[in-house]
Amino acid sequence: MADDIRVLIVDDDFHVAKLHVAYVNAIPGFTALPPVSGGEEAIRVVRAMQPELVLLDIYLPDVNGLDVLRGLDVDVFVISAASDVASVQKALRRGALSYLIKPFRAEFLEQRLRAYARYRSVLAAGNTLDQEAVERALRILHPGESGAGKPRAATEAAVLEILRRTSVPTAASEVASEVGISRATAQRYLSSLVYEGAASVQLRYGSTGRPEHRYSVRGAGPADS
Repeated sequence: MADDIRVLIVDDDFHVAKLHVAYVNAIPGFTALPPVSGGEEAIRVVRAMQPELVLLDIYLPDVNGLDVLRGLDVDVFVISAASDVASVQKALRRGALSYLIKPFRAEFLEQRLRAYARYRSVLAAGNTLDQEAVERALRILHPGESGAGKPRAATEAAVLEILRRTSVPTAASEVASEVGISRATAQRYLSSLVYEGAASVQLRYGSTGRPEHRYSVRGAGPADS
């Protein structure tokens, strides 16, 4: 789709690249571009296609991926079997947003990509950002100390799933009814999702003139306008 986050996969192993393409395309809101196998080709494709994110291997046949990283003006996740401290430090020092060590489960990459989508949503919320927004974006992308990267509780996951399935912004009372929880509990989970950047909220005025908070997934529908 036109608004999907486009991801370029750079890996010289055809089978691994094909697998990562499948991982990316399975996540709503993401589209994998045709993968490339070399560093020079990656630089050309990034300049021509301007993807939002690159999944970059280090061991490439022509140029070391860490040298490619230095010349890319785009968000990058390094994905490599290299687990030595020097490689990890150099990748992060040269601007990689994340470092994933092969092999890993599809769920691990999915978690990182969903976090990246929320990170982008927070940074795109306005023309300027305050410090709280910057800190929230960084916590989403690097959740280790805050614990935000842990698997969601079943109730929170159910609340988020309701928002994903609904095409229009939804009230806390409607979410509560769908999930089978109290309105106060639904409100607590919805507020948490808004805080971490996974959902957005706006005020709607009903027939009584009283404002009501309505929630939607970040980047979906008129709630982000």
